Amino acid sequence: MTDSPDLLMSDPTAAATAAAAALARATGIEHHDVALVLGSGWVPAADLIGTTVADLPVTDLPHFAPPAVAGHAGRVRSVDADGTKVLVLLGRTHYYEQRGVEAVAHGVRTTAAAGCRTIVLTNGCGGLDPSWVPGTPVLISDHINLTGASPLRGATFIDLTDLYSARLRALCRELEPSLPEGVYAQFRGPQYETPAEVRMAGIMGADLVGMSTGLEAIAAREAGLEILGLSLVTNLAAGMTGEPLNHEEVLEAGRAAAERMGRLLAQVVRAL
Repeated sequence: MTDSPDLLMSDPTAAATAAAAALARATGIEHHDVALVLGSGWVPAADLIGTTVADLPVTDLPHFAPPAVAGHAGRVRSVDADGTKVLVLLGRTHYYEQRGVEAVAHGVRTTAAAGCRTIVLTNGCGGLDPSWVPGTPVLISDHINLTGASPLRGATFIDLTDLYSARLRALCRELEPSLPEGVYAQFRGPQYETPAEVRMAGIMGADLVGMSTGLEAIAAREAGLEILGLSLVTNLAAGMTGEPLNHEEVLEAGRAAAERMGRLLAQVVRAL
């Protein structure tokens, strides 16, 4: 099967199947159990999840694009976490990269084709709750898709009522009872949200704002995956403090919280 953008556009499922087959050949592992997508600030936590069995650039797999964002490593890792085979995507394709929604969903669809039944979607985000200092992890209870896009095609009606698994959120709270929950609003980006947009999101019910995760979660639900969403508050959202936002602040908050996030993810994976 050729690595052509035409296949990704015309048949995303076939493109994911081709990528999963290439992954199995490269890693020697036919079937993975759990997938992790590590967003901005989360990459250093990958080393704490388990023993790395294989590590390769995502561009070694069909239809994956190189990373376009600092803090995203652009690699895929097969990890053994006490017998659980974990597929870790170190980075993602964002909708604002203008490669199309199929490219955004390709990583998630590939994990499903590789055998995963559970996926953990992480991100770095802005927080609307002033008590959530940078470095605070927040469970995603629901999302608001403000991108104007969907990874679904045609009359594909997917129920999103319980998109972010209540079972998995309860499991996380057993491991770390202090974990708060919140609603995540995905904006299109790449510009940060204006203070007015943040106020709008808050009025709509959002507690977190960012530029990823929502579209991937929809694709994951279509693929039959059980979904856990976990945000790392890297800064208070625009207008909350009067200070300007910058991407280095996002990465620094992630580095500071990396060990705690790695321990939490390792516990979650082992408990699944």
